[in-house]
Amino acid sequence: MLELPSGISKYSFPTLIDFGIGARRNIAGELSARNLSKPMIVTDEGLSKLPPVTGTKVLLEDGGMNVAVFSGVVGNPIKSQVIAGVEAYKAAGADSIVAIGGGAPVDVAKAIALMVNHPGDLFDYEDGKEDGRAVDQEIPFLVAVPTTAGTGSEVGRSAVVSDDETHIKKIIFSPRLLPQHVFADPELTLGLPANLTASTGMDALTHLVEAYLAKGFHPMCDGIALEGIRLVAKSLKQCVDFALLGDELDMDGEAGIEAAVAARSWMLSASIMGAVAFQKGLGVTHSCAHALSTVCDMHHGLANGIMIPYTMAFNQESVPEKFDVLAELVEDTHHSFLFWLEHLRDEIGVPQFLCDVGVSIDQLDELVDCAMADPCHELNPREVTRDDMTQLFILAIGEEE
Repeated sequence: MLELPSGISKYSFPTLIDFGIGARRNIAGELSARNLSKPMIVTDEGLSKLPPVTGTKVLLEDGGMNVAVFSGVVGNPIKSQVIAGVEAYKAAGADSIVAIGGGAPVDVAKAIALMVNHPGDLFDYEDGKEDGRAVDQEIPFLVAVPTTAGTGSEVGRSAVVSDDETHIKKIIFSPRLLPQHVFADPELTLGLPANLTASTGMDALTHLVEAYLAKGFHPMCDGIALEGIRLVAKSLKQCVDFALLGDELDMDGEAGIEAAVAARSWMLSASIMGAVAFQKGLGVTHSCAHALSTVCDMHHGLANGIMIPYTMAFNQESVPEKFDVLAELVEDTHHSFLFWLEHLRDEIGVPQFLCDVGVSIDQLDELVDCAMADPCHELNPREVTRDDMTQLFILAIGEEE
């Protein structure tokens, strides 16, 4: 078992992070130190009634805060959620934002923060848009409190938001969207169900693996990615096992709970590291996952978890030396990194085929069109043609009954 430092650790990379058990208790003090007293919590509908949100709200109120809650995030982020969030922020007279949840609430919170004082339409600020507007107005103080170990959006500079009608994902990017302070409290991830623990964990792993394999020279990101993969290999299966135990975990006493918190802590670290590492780039797995979210409204982490064995088999021949490093890192030198990846997927209950989660071969052309239009595959270590993308999806969809 990997050992954790005691207490709250503070470090800055790329933003200020309070990491450790009970870190959420520091939020009210941080806001007060900045003369802020009217935070709006941004979270998703399901989480809004659970302790990570209700408990944090109480902590803020006990710290003298007048707290509003916006819980209009459902599923993948869409623009109408952002519009509603901006209206809620202004109606409450809020002066700051506390994003609590996984990638969706954090991305919506970033977009709300952007649009509180910026004119026009959200998609006027789309990354790479030729006539895009500049992000040049004041952005409210934004803190992020992750409750999953997956996207790492809390340390990212972008928000991914879909168009309500077309479901096409748009990337809103600015260094000013980076949350000013992250409170990473592993206790808040303890209640995550096993299936979400698995899918968000595979999301973090995909970020790390694709960042390491991405084209280009960035030894800092490579180093962070490799250490993050090592942490996932040591802790993801444990996290899922502990989640499956549920209330029975308490029967193991203090030692069992401590082990669960330690595993969750290292997965939370790995998730943060993945979002830092993929500044270098991503790859074909993410192009496929973005297409699956757009066309099938599939959970992003689940899409990555199903696709990554197929995409890594495709990539292996292009950078075999890197796959040797990965195999050694996860301590599976007797087989291969790909063997380890497939074994991990099966152990944590991620489906083998897309057809197992309702994807049909009838959706193939739309999926391929969407994936080819996504820029992530441009930094893949092996060039991806349309025929390649088609074959990847055919393999992943599998045999339908």
